[in-house]
Amino acid sequence: MTLSDAAAARFKTAYPFQELVGFRKTEFGDGFSRFELQLAPEHMNRAGIPHGGVYASMLDSALGSAGCYIGEDNDFRAAVTLNLNISFIAAPKGKTLFAQARTVGGGRSVYFAEGEITDEKNTLIARASGTFKYLSPRQG
Repeated sequence: MTLSDAAAARFKTAYPFQELVGFRKTEFGDGFSRFELQLAPEHMNRAGIPHGGVYASMLDSALGSAGCYIGEDNDFRAAVTLNLNISFIAAPKGKTLFAQARTVGGGRSVYFAEGEITDEKNTLIARASGTFKYLSPRQG
C-alpha cells in the first residue's frame, strides 16, 4: 500500500468538488495539512500545464483545513475563506502535486495560513497565504 493508498483509506473526500478535481488529503493535524493530486490530461490548460484553478483549489483546501483540526481525521471545524493570495512560480516538472499548509496566526474566529505546492521533483510551483473565518456550528 502506497502513502496515497493509505491516505485514501484514512481520509474521506470532504466534498464533491474535491472528488471531481481528484485531489485528496494525505496529512492532517493541529495547524497543518497536506493534499496530493496525480496530474491527468483533464487538469491541463491550453498550454499543456495544469490550469491555475487546480493550484488555487488545492491551496484553498490545504490552507483552509490547516486551521480546522479538532483531533479527528474526518471531523473538523468548519471555516470559509475570506482572502486567498497566490503567486504562481513555475510549471511542474513531475506528475504529482503536493499542497502543504500551516497556520501562522489568528484568534478565536479568524486565522491565517500559508502554504505551497511542489511536485515529486521538489519544484516549487506556487505559494499562497490566506485568511479564514471559523463558522459557528449552526453555519457549518
